[in-house]
Amino acid sequence: MTAIELRDVSVTYADAVEPVLREVDLSISEGELVLVVGRTGSGKSTLLGLLNGLVPYSTGGTVTGTVTVHGRETSAHRPRDLADLVGVVGQDPLAGFVTDTVEEELAYGMEQLGLPPEVMRKRVEETLDLLGIAELRDAPLADLSGGQQQRVAIGAVLTAHPKVLVLDEPTSALDPTGAEEVLAAITRLVHDLGITVVVAEHRVERVLAYADRVVHVVDGAVESGEPAAVMRTATVAPPVVELGRWADWSPLPLSVRDARRLAGDLQSSVVEVQAPQRLPRNPIVLSARSVSVRHGDLVAVREVDLDLYAGEVVALMGRNGAGKSSLLWALQGSGRRSGGSVTLGGGDDAVDPGDLAPAVRRTRVGLVPQTPTDLLYLSTVGAECAQADTETRSAPGTCRELLDRILPDIDPATHPRDLSEGQRLGLVLAVQLTARPDVLMLDEPTRGLDYQGKAALAEVLRGLADDGHAVLLSTHDVEFTAIVADRVVVMAGGEIVADGPTRDVVTSSPAFAPQISKVLGGGLLAMDDVVRAFGERR
Repeated sequence: MTAIELRDVSVTYADAVEPVLREVDLSISEGELVLVVGRTGSGKSTLLGLLNGLVPYSTGGTVTGTVTVHGRETSAHRPRDLADLVGVVGQDPLAGFVTDTVEEELAYGMEQLGLPPEVMRKRVEETLDLLGIAELRDAPLADLSGGQQQRVAIGAVLTAHPKVLVLDEPTSALDPTGAEEVLAAITRLVHDLGITVVVAEHRVERVLAYADRVVHVVDGAVESGEPAAVMRTATVAPPVVELGRWADWSPLPLSVRDARRLAGDLQSSVVEVQAPQRLPRNPIVLSARSVSVRHGDLVAVREVDLDLYAGEVVALMGRNGAGKSSLLWALQGSGRRSGGSVTLGGGDDAVDPGDLAPAVRRTRVGLVPQTPTDLLYLSTVGAECAQADTETRSAPGTCRELLDRILPDIDPATHPRDLSEGQRLGLVLAVQLTARPDVLMLDEPTRGLDYQGKAALAEVLRGLADDGHAVLLSTHDVEFTAIVADRVVVMAGGEIVADGPTRDVVTSSPAFAPQISKVLGGGLLAMDDVVRAFGERR
């Protein structure tokens, strides 16, 4: 049975010269798990928004053609009239919450549908267990980590038992283990209940092995088919697919397990890559001693000691709720610090960043938060970039040049609210990088970025490090860590439990090991390592 059908659908937003989607024909069967892939800003979120009428009812613009979901044409129904049929989880879960606590949020959608109290109670309990968030039942939503908020947002949709579940970047804020748990739960919904799931995800490596079908969005057009066939030429590809393309394997591997079955001869010829000797440390740029952070009765950070060195990119990793974001804000100076000391610089110039005026602090310690829109307040992309140049006394065009390196071809007249999540992140990164602070901190900087965008960001961050800056990024993205980080610090329960060279730390953990390492071993972390070891093409 057909669950979703698009016929000759085009979408053009107001003032746009070209349609973002053009003459799309797409048919999705009931009970399929469909993965939507494409470059940042390609139109994936627009495609998802069509499925419950958010496009055009909430976004504006013009839609031609027909979109039918389980027999209902979305043009004849507003999003609220499709709430019993289509559940949607957006990129920013906090923006979608309407209550104060986890249990209230899980029950809210069912209340709007008029379900009996005994049914609501049973579904809330089932969902708490399904997503592993029972201990958060009474927790305030605002106090949850980004990953915990993501699970609650998914749970709030699942309690309504929709026939179609639409997820936009559902694992972007989750640690690797949490992402596997959520995806396993979603897969059970598909297999056991026949729910149709449509997922747009930039971390393709996490979802690809679960997908029944891949929809590739490129240049306003849509290609749909078997995952291996579509990924052979897709504009985005996870490391395991890149490895399969490079080695010309057939069938193309979609998972680490698939690749390992094909990699026997490669594995046998891998020469163990020795981790480079630790060079003498550059000067310490920022030093933390016994830093603690409390949120009420919760100890988020517990007496942490950490040194950041000039010329080094450090990845801060750990499960959701480990205290990574709290530590970043405490180090940067604008966040809460319950105890300990933070020193920026050395000698007579040493200063606590918390004592600096905000305008000065920005030039010394920059921080890009998980919600980058908090830092955008002007009406156009061009205005944001021009303001960044002015505030940092940089040459005109500096911010725009940085933006083009990360995400090229964004119209300067576009309002930041009209950008995709990844594009907004790219803009905030460019704004913060314009100041070229001594220490740059980033909280989940790859959310919404495709693989090309991540590679460009890695190049920018490496350039900063090469110029003597220190970079500290909190991330769950093990593939990004593999290409950018010199050192990995792992947190658990508010404490640092591991600190060492990237190769040593990530390869010792099944959760943090990148795909190439899992397939080939030998100290190889990314495709660049494979090319260096074996050549451009096998």
